[in-house]
Amino acid sequence: MKNVKLIIEYDGRNYSGWQIQDNAITIQQVLEDNLRIITGECTKVIGSSRTDAGVHARGFVGNFLTNSRIPSNRFENVLNSRLPEDIVILKSEEVELSFNSRFNSKGKTYSYTILNTLQRPAIGRNYVYHFRRNLDILLMIEASKEFVGTHDFAAFRSSGGSAKTTVRTISSLDIVKIDDHIIFTITGDGFLYNMVRIIIGTLIEVGLKRIKPKSIKDILISKDRDMSGPCLPPSGLCLEKVYY
Repeated sequence: MKNVKLIIEYDGRNYSGWQIQDNAITIQQVLEDNLRIITGECTKVIGSSRTDAGVHARGFVGNFLTNSRIPSNRFENVLNSRLPEDIVILKSEEVELSFNSRFNSKGKTYSYTILNTLQRPAIGRNYVYHFRRNLDILLMIEASKEFVGTHDFAAFRSSGGSAKTTVRTISSLDIVKIDDHIIFTITGDGFLYNMVRIIIGTLIEVGLKRIKPKSIKDILISKDRDMSGPCLPPSGLCLEKVYY
């Protein structure tokens, strides 16, 4: 028995997220179906997080146990020869049997990209959130600092999550504007259901001058979801890296 770790890149627009669901195609299902054909085993692939429908990943991590004689570092090529074009195994390697891509994770980095132009895009529209109105970037940067640190993020999650606690630590939240793109990069020890998309939605409200930067602290203290901003669409969100 060996434990194989996978680094996975995928375009999430054609999938209902990572986790297997009834009556929906997911990344996990596609991987497990192909591993069943390759190894002849009913293999469960453990994922580092439960990305939502339409969310992308550049550095998703998964792992699975197998008795296959295929060398661990060959699984990337064997799987890529079968996988659809929107899922790619960047690397496969053998790790300790105790390794679990979900429970051993110490943190993650996500990016969210906004295209801030008057007209909607034709090219690349599935990888950005198009927003027409002007945004005050300096106010957004000021407000972003309030999220850094250990806080109760109950006001920044959607209902339906299964987390036992809503306390999380954000180590960094950076905002840069490159031409017409506004890119948010956020790193933390973990994220609640839709937390990143709600944080960015709240920062947009700051950029529109509907919420003051100093009000972020009050929203965190309130734990009231109605006080924070909207949950933005998944298209602009990408899991960049998982830390161990």
